[in-house]
Amino acid sequence: MKISYNWLKQFLQIDWEAAKTGELLTDLGLEVEGIEIKESIKGSLKGIVVGEVLTCKQHPNADRLKVTTVNLGSGEPVQIVCGAPNVAAGQKVPVATIGTILYDDKGEGFTIKKGKIRGEESHGMICAEDELGLGKSHDGIMVLEDTLEVGTPAAKVFNIETDEVFEIGLTPNRADAMSHFGVARDLRAGLMQQDLNLELISPSVSDFHVDERTLRIDIEVENKELVPRYCGISITDVTVKESPEWIKNKLKAIGLTPKNNIVDITNYVLHELGQPLHAFDAAKIKGNKIVVKNLAEGTKFTTLDEVERELSSEDIMICDAEDNPLCIGGVFGGLNSGVTENTSNIFLEAAYFNPVSIRKTAKRHALNTDASFRFERGIDINMVEYALKRAAILIEKYASGKMGSDVLDLYPVKTEDFQVFLSFENTYKIIGQEIPKETIKKILASLEIKINSVTEGGLGLTIPSYRVDVQREADIIEEILRVYGYNNIEFSHKLNTSISFDNDKQVKIENTIANQLSSLGFNETMANSLTKEDYINLSDNLNANYNVEMLNPLSSDLKVMRQSLLFSGLESVAYNINRKNNSLKFFEFGKTYHKFESGYQEDKHLTLFVTGNRSKDSWKTTAQTSEFFYLKGIVNLLFSKLGFSKMKSTPTKNDVFSEGISLSLGKTKMVDFGVVKRSVLKEFSIKQEVLFADFNWDAILKFCSNKNIKVTGLPKFPAVKRDLALLLDNKTEFKEVYNLAFQSERKLLKEVDLFDVYEGENLPEGKKSYAVSFVLQDENKTLADKQIDKIMQKLQQTFEKSLNAVLR
Repeated sequence: MKISYNWLKQFLQIDWEAAKTGELLTDLGLEVEGIEIKESIKGSLKGIVVGEVLTCKQHPNADRLKVTTVNLGSGEPVQIVCGAPNVAAGQKVPVATIGTILYDDKGEGFTIKKGKIRGEESHGMICAEDELGLGKSHDGIMVLEDTLEVGTPAAKVFNIETDEVFEIGLTPNRADAMSHFGVARDLRAGLMQQDLNLELISPSVSDFHVDERTLRIDIEVENKELVPRYCGISITDVTVKESPEWIKNKLKAIGLTPKNNIVDITNYVLHELGQPLHAFDAAKIKGNKIVVKNLAEGTKFTTLDEVERELSSEDIMICDAEDNPLCIGGVFGGLNSGVTENTSNIFLEAAYFNPVSIRKTAKRHALNTDASFRFERGIDINMVEYALKRAAILIEKYASGKMGSDVLDLYPVKTEDFQVFLSFENTYKIIGQEIPKETIKKILASLEIKINSVTEGGLGLTIPSYRVDVQREADIIEEILRVYGYNNIEFSHKLNTSISFDNDKQVKIENTIANQLSSLGFNETMANSLTKEDYINLSDNLNANYNVEMLNPLSSDLKVMRQSLLFSGLESVAYNINRKNNSLKFFEFGKTYHKFESGYQEDKHLTLFVTGNRSKDSWKTTAQTSEFFYLKGIVNLLFSKLGFSKMKSTPTKNDVFSEGISLSLGKTKMVDFGVVKRSVLKEFSIKQEVLFADFNWDAILKFCSNKNIKVTGLPKFPAVKRDLALLLDNKTEFKEVYNLAFQSERKLLKEVDLFDVYEGENLPEGKKSYAVSFVLQDENKTLADKQIDKIMQKLQQTFEKSLNAVLR
């Protein structure tokens, strides 16, 4: 939110530097994120002075140029070459002196320098209004009033305004500070705490009066719960034109583009007082009646941005007597009911709309306007009529309007102010130190919180209507603390803490695996559980009927809860790859969410993502690309760490993999892992291979709950390693060799490893060669050669018999 310091000074006569004021606002909870210098004209006409043309002669070398001498009010007159047809001796003109920077319509600057034009020296530039940013005309130079004194800075002549604009990061609860008056009110409370009692100057509406009651437009509100207050007034004989400079300057300072005096005044009052208003062309209101109601579902309505929208039956609509929609109440105006240059009579609206209703409507139609921003957070219901009169007075003054009716104010049930009791004991306890009671009273008074009763134990308070966020004792204490100053709260140099020991076995298992993965170079990610609805179409294993949908989604990208952790993980992978971080290892513990007929279900998963190189290039080794068997090794390592050894391996049925494996324990699937399909990666613009593993963490924890990992000491006697080169059928997997080996020798065989595979020349067709190593060890004695040979012969015979293996 942008707040103009010049505008703020209309309510508080403060002479502090902007930076100091910004510090106090930040201390009060209105965090100033930056201060920007704003100029009503870029450059503020620095270096431009009033000059007097003393002589004007024809340029000797150019028909369209004149050579002038100009008095600038200091020093000798200067010679300036000018090409304007209207330049003449005796004129008072704006002159850009040497070193002045002028800006074109694109905001790009150029510097005035001493030079020669067709052989004649020129020491400055006599300017046209478009060259100064004061208009669009370039027909000739500007001719100023004769009464102006030579040498007067042009900034004084044209009332150039320089402003400092605060960028305030407003928290959603501070609806009371969504205006310049609201910020000034808060600033005054902070200044009072520093013993600076400044008067808060509020705009006067005492001049409001009705000229003649010539145009009455009646008001009817059908849904009084959603629209508890609605005010309106007719203003006749308005002249739609440009706004005065001071209004335009204020709006431009906070980033608004002036349109015309009527629209600008409604915007001005909105940012001045925080009350949105809307002006209708009275000629477009059929039956001279405003009806606030809900229309049928699907009703078509074209808004000011020329977009045709389908209305919801829950939208608050401003209609005429014939039920023609004119405006989406509190959100956006209609294309065919707004003020144009031909408008002569207007109906000015100010209202209070239910915040929840406006929030839903704004989100439903993806419309975020200055009005909806305020209505959906809650405005001051007691400001409605006051703001309407303030705007009406400005329209009367700057649009030549006349009050055509009395103010019609439909406010059937008056909203009562909140009543809260503040306990001194609770205040001291929450703040952490005792604050003098008189200081508390002073702060409450500065915040316009009325003290109804005083007891030994606390205060009975009435909260002003504009503080819609203050409804509890804790809210009052927060208000006291922020005005008193967080920096003024003493803190102890003694730190008290308690140490707790987490004996949760499941947490320990999760931490063990997380530490293991971290040691392997993985980084943990935490993705949002809310995701895009469209991701469901990337896999036939997912079902849109099982989606858990948000009732009030923040955006289409956060509409449903995820059924898989794959897609949010791929978003992280894509984000990193797009920033040249191509080698990644991620893991995430997270949940998936499903909605079945039996109810909602949450399942916990551990997912791994691997892509790019395993490690960086170095002088000693070249980088190796991460591939399927690298991921398989990590999966097996994790299961080994968890104490799982014998699991069934089958090709995965999950269609997000181009190739992959499922490992199961009995009938329970423990993990799917493999290479993600290119068609899935294409949706994320990922062009490199990504490996993915999805562990059923709930199942892992279930089987781990009664599993103890056994630890044994190092054996005293040496191990023996022997190798066999086996000629096998192409269809034979190493897994078969591995299982047969341990079936043949259960006691002394410790390890079986495949260290080479050969297929190609010099081998019979349909055959391949496995080079397999076997590690033998007896924990009680050193193995003898005869015993080793006997075991190896037995293994060879087993392979020959069961796999038709041939020893090479």
